[in-house]
Amino acid sequence: MGNQSLQPDVSRREFFQVAAGAAGVTGTVGRAAAQEGDGGGGETVTIDMTDDLVFDPDERTIAPGTTVVWENVGGVGHSVTAYEDEIPAEAEFFASGGSESEEAARGAYPQQGDVAGGETYEHTFDVEGEYGYFCIPHETVGMVASLTVTTEPQGGGDGGVQEGLPSVPEGLITLGVGAAATIFAVFAFAYFFLKYGGDYGEG
Repeated sequence: MGNQSLQPDVSRREFFQVAAGAAGVTGTVGRAAAQEGDGGGGETVTIDMTDDLVFDPDERTIAPGTTVVWENVGGVGHSVTAYEDEIPAEAEFFASGGSESEEAARGAYPQQGDVAGGETYEHTFDVEGEYGYFCIPHETVGMVASLTVTTEPQGGGDGGVQEGLPSVPEGLITLGVGAAATIFAVFAFAYFFLKYGGDYGEG
């Protein structure tokens, strides 16, 4: 009698141990997916250039490997031009129009470097540090901004490395959903089997 009543309890206990282990594996997959999505490389962020003569936002913190896209959302032409003495020594100079120095960029504008309404300019930042930049025609009215490139971004605010949840590769999402569905199916099957299955008390 004792053995007959113990058998279902033992099976349930073993099942819950296996289910807990499977759930742990699923959690590990999810964490790995989040870490891969939050690695920093390959991300893209957008900064608007507006008819209010501002970069929006005018301060941004990003991870190394991030591509920044400046988009002119108005009708007034702008430039994106680095302050040569306000970027890391190892960093590549950047300017819409492709000039290799601040002096050259100033001299070439507006024939080169003008980002007209609806157009974009982009640059990928690999070197950590502080970057100051400006709009040539509107520098005197305060159209200046800065970027911070770091592997340890400050939390909070619009200047964070990522807004919202980190991106997760679609393959890992599919894997995680599939694993969760499998675990649920096994759990449901085992529950109903243990509850309504064969009579352990007879035989």
